[in-house]
Amino acid sequence: MTDLHQNEPSPNHPSPSGQLDAVLDHQASGADWLTRYSASLLGVFGTPQRVLVRGTGCTVWDADGKEYLDLLGGIAVNALGHAHPFVTSVITSQLATLGHVSNFFTSPTQIALAEKLLQLAAAPAGSKVFFANSGTEAVEAAFKLARRNSAPAQDGKPARTRILALDGAFHGRTMGALALTAKQAYREPFEPLPGGVEHLPFGSIEALVNAVDETVAAVVIEPIQGEAGVRPLPPGYLQAAREITSRAGALLILDEVQTGIGRTGSWFAHQPSGVVPDAMTLAKGLGGGFPIGALVTFGDTVSSLFAPGQHGTTFGGNPVATAAALATLHTIETTGLLSHAHDVGAWLRDRLAAVDQVTEVRGEGLLIGFDLEGDYAAAAVTEALQQGFIVNSPTPNTLRMAPPLILTQDQAATFIAALPGILKTAKDITP
Repeated sequence: MTDLHQNEPSPNHPSPSGQLDAVLDHQASGADWLTRYSASLLGVFGTPQRVLVRGTGCTVWDADGKEYLDLLGGIAVNALGHAHPFVTSVITSQLATLGHVSNFFTSPTQIALAEKLLQLAAAPAGSKVFFANSGTEAVEAAFKLARRNSAPAQDGKPARTRILALDGAFHGRTMGALALTAKQAYREPFEPLPGGVEHLPFGSIEALVNAVDETVAAVVIEPIQGEAGVRPLPPGYLQAAREITSRAGALLILDEVQTGIGRTGSWFAHQPSGVVPDAMTLAKGLGGGFPIGALVTFGDTVSSLFAPGQHGTTFGGNPVATAAALATLHTIETTGLLSHAHDVGAWLRDRLAAVDQVTEVRGEGLLIGFDLEGDYAAAAVTEALQQGFIVNSPTPNTLRMAPPLILTQDQAATFIAALPGILKTAKDITP
């Protein structure tokens, strides 16, 4: 029989519900949980670095009581940090009122969120929104949208079937999104992937000019490639892509899954360019930690490509998820987090550039990547964790930061102060 008395919650192991205490084992250490993890979860992610049990703001704690400054934000997901009181209260209230409806119905929060996203995107009349559960599902919808812009060869015109993406692109791991993703190590185990996708050299307008013609259904681009090491497009590239795709009748689809919802200091990373895309994918920060994704289509023509029954989802646009997203957007808007992310991000990039072992700093707002003078980024992630900081390494010589948009300059300064020591240790222990 389980000893419920010995299994009582502790400050390091808060219980979401007393009814779950018997199965959550609040006395278990991080090592205990990881043993159970390896015995019960499919190993698609490798071994977790820690078992996190609670969080507040930009801080999280693991099962052994150690505290960390979260400079990754669940990879750009926790836009408002952890356990934000307004988001938490809205989710709780909505779940207690109406938790889920089928697609035979809708809800006020779903409609209000679609309207809000169209307003923030300054989308023209006729623009629409489709809600999904994640970024890769939003990209999957965008892939199918591109297929709807296809056409067979007729009347002397070639078939419009090609879809173009860029080298270094990461769009997700479902089959359509994976076809758009460039990294061979991700693609090869699952080939054949959906056909017709070609990858162009990153940032080359000349390659875009040469590749885009009447056979291209869509060009899919991230304004900043997060998984490639936080790599922004060159100045003028998006404007050129807009002009070239419009001329050829191809869709311009922007993947803002990681860069959207204030991450770069604008609601969406493409907005400072003045470009209006044909479609945009969103997820990560949209729900403030609650799963939700979206495809936004711009204008009547693109929005009418899908007919009823051609795409769908069970949970997408769920009342709880859309309420969480509305609460997140409201908080970002009313507390000035766009300018805050811009200012703290600029301060961080300046300080990072002054660190001896840092050779290049990239990014916008609070999506930041910085290169090291050698391939010891993985060791730096481990050492940073030992010292109480969560970052990650998208490439062997690059560290990435995507902290909550509420990160303060004082919190950021603690990492800047610790970074030289972290990098020295990482370099010393790397063969």
